[in-house]
Amino acid sequence: MDQQLIAMCGAYCGTCEWRPKTDCPGCLALKGKMFWGTCDVATCAVNKGLDHCGLCPEVPCATLQGLFDDPEHGDNGERLANLQAWARGEQTYTEITPKKSA
Repeated sequence: MDQQLIAMCGAYCGTCEWRPKTDCPGCLALKGKMFWGTCDVATCAVNKGLDHCGLCPEVPCATLQGLFDDPEHGDNGERLANLQAWARGEQTYTEITPKKSA
């Protein structure tokens, strides 16, 4: 796992289908100014001087929880698990699965 390709929200840019299509260098390099617009989660982490949200004492905050719960881009706990693992220094990544309908 390339540490430069971790996303601040718990995703991994190394597996993003848009990265090669847009020549995206990854979340850390873009510092919140993504090819699709501004990312509130990444901007918050950058403003706090964090490499990812797992290093924040407020994880999961309301902004991050909103992403986790988003019907289109949410997940089933994988992002939070990734952030917690990365905060412990682990070099692992659990693939994000689409949010299950309630």
